[in-house]
Amino acid sequence: MKVVFIADFFVDQIPGGGELNNEILINLLLEKKHDVTKINSHMVDIDFLEINKGSKLIIANFVNLSTKCKEYIQTNLDYVIYEHDHKYLPNRNPAEYDNYLAPADKIINKAFFEKSKYVFCQSTFHSDIVKKNLHIENIVNLGGNLWSNDALNMMRELARKEKSDKCSIMYSNIEHKNTSGAVRYCTLKGYEYDLIYPCPLGEFLSKIGQNDKLVFFPLSPETLSRIVVEARMMGMKVITNKRLGAVGEPWFSMKGEPLIDHMLNKKVEILSKVENFINE
Repeated sequence: MKVVFIADFFVDQIPGGGELNNEILINLLLEKKHDVTKINSHMVDIDFLEINKGSKLIIANFVNLSTKCKEYIQTNLDYVIYEHDHKYLPNRNPAEYDNYLAPADKIINKAFFEKSKYVFCQSTFHSDIVKKNLHIENIVNLGGNLWSNDALNMMRELARKEKSDKCSIMYSNIEHKNTSGAVRYCTLKGYEYDLIYPCPLGEFLSKIGQNDKLVFFPLSPETLSRIVVEARMMGMKVITNKRLGAVGEPWFSMKGEPLIDHMLNKKVEILSKVENFINE
């Protein structure tokens, strides 16, 4: 089956968590011999959609997808939305509203979500927020993210290593990642900490995983939080708040190698759910 994967950016353009997850999914589909075409959302036009009318569409981040294309897709094509945040809101941040519930006049893209075969969400926390705002029944909770076998093997090795009695803090200039809040917490508690700046994934994991604690206090709801799950897989204690989906998942009590094994199984489960759509 021919699959078209639409996203605002791919991992070779922006190495974000959503982009890493998408790339692994694409590679898994290619391994299963699916014919996958990747295209940036801003490059999609009606001619492209007409040519690919018989394809299955997987739509990840779609901020740059035109209204005309969204309307054409929801009327003429078979598609799913692989949701990484909350694109039914202009600012993608439901934390601005009480109980994460936005007023009806703030909702956008409702028909696009509604007409999708499935809306794949990252966690129960994520799924519940989407459902309460959109009142749709086509939500599927994937309950996790995807990591490459190389990354999982690396985290397995890091989980076995002795760690320093220090905190790791991910540096980000994105306000809602709240680096300053994590630094302030460590300062008040008298904890030693390392600021981990953006760098290639292997180096990033090595630096995060050298310490025994991760401190992370996001200001907006994290649909899962890859960094927190990575810390748990590396055997670390996590100091955080209730704004992330991973905390509410049944597997969050695990850490180290048992959690890595669970995420290996999760790859099979998530791929199966996506392939069910492709093969329908």
